[in-house]
Amino acid sequence: MDVVNQLVATGQFTIVKQPLGFIKLLEWIFAIFAFSTCGGYSGMFKMSVDCKNRSESDLEIEVEFEYPFRLHQVYFDAPTCTGGNPQRLFLEGDYSSSAEFFVTIGVFSFLYSMAALSVYVFILDKYKEKNKGAQLDFIVTAVFTFMWLVSSSAWAKGLSNVKTATDPDRVKTLISACDREENRCREVADPVVSGLNTSVAFGFCNLVLWAGNLWFVFKETGWMAAFAGTYVPSQEKQPAPDSFGQDGYGQEGYGQQDPYASSQGGYQPDYGQQSYNEGGDYNQGGYSQGGPTSFANQM
Repeated sequence: MDVVNQLVATGQFTIVKQPLGFIKLLEWIFAIFAFSTCGGYSGMFKMSVDCKNRSESDLEIEVEFEYPFRLHQVYFDAPTCTGGNPQRLFLEGDYSSSAEFFVTIGVFSFLYSMAALSVYVFILDKYKEKNKGAQLDFIVTAVFTFMWLVSSSAWAKGLSNVKTATDPDRVKTLISACDREENRCREVADPVVSGLNTSVAFGFCNLVLWAGNLWFVFKETGWMAAFAGTYVPSQEKQPAPDSFGQDGYGQEGYGQQDPYASSQGGYQPDYGQQSYNEGGDYNQGGYSQGGPTSFANQM
C-alpha cells in the first residue's frame, strides 16, 4: 500500500485535463466498447416450416450464431416434409477474419492507451526527455490510426455479409421442403444486430480519436521546431538610394554642383546671382555690365 500511495502522490493527474491525456483516456474507453460489443455478441433467429402433413412440421427452428461468425460451422435441422428424417443444414460464409482483426485492434488499442496514460501520469519527465518518448508515441499512434481505418472498414463489410447470411428469407432457400408449394415456410424472428452496428460505430469513433490525437502528440515530438529551423527567410529588400534626398537633387544635384560651372573653363554663366526681379533690369551681373552703352550716350 505504501508503494501505491507513493505513486499516487507523485502522479501528475492534471495531464488528464490536457488534450494529450484526455484524448488518450477517451481512446481507452472507446476501445473497450469497440471490442466488447463485437467480441461478446451472440444472436439467434427463428423460422417455421409448416408441412402439408402437419405431424412433420416444425414451427420453431432456432438458429444461433456468435462471434467469431464462422457461419459455415453453424447448423440446424429442418423437416423434409417427405416422411424421412430431418435434414441438417449449414449456414454459408466465414467472416471470422474481419471480426477477429477488429477485436484484436481494439484489445491492443486498449492496452496501449492504458500504458500511455500510465507514462503520462507517472513518468512524464522521461517521456519528454530528448523527445524520444513522444516520437515513439507518435509513430505508434499513426500505426493505430491506420489499423483502425482498415479494421473498421473490413468489419463493416463483414457485418453486412453476416446480416445477409443470417437473413431468414435467405436461409429458407436452403431448405428443400420450402421449394414445394404445398409447404409453407416463414420467418418467426429476425436476429438482433444492433450491438454489432454499435461496434462498427465505435470503430470509426476510435479512428477519429486516434487521428485527432496525432496532432497533440506531434507537438511533443520537437519535429515542429526542427521543421521551423529549416526555413530560411528571404533576404530583406535593400532600400532604394535616396537620390532625391541627400544624394540627389538636394545636395549633389543641380543645387550645389553644376558640371558646367566648374573652374575648368568653358562657358560658365552665373545663374546663382543673376535675378530678374531686381528692378526689372540686369544690374548685378549678366549682360548689364559687359554690354555696350546706351544709344543716348553715344549721341
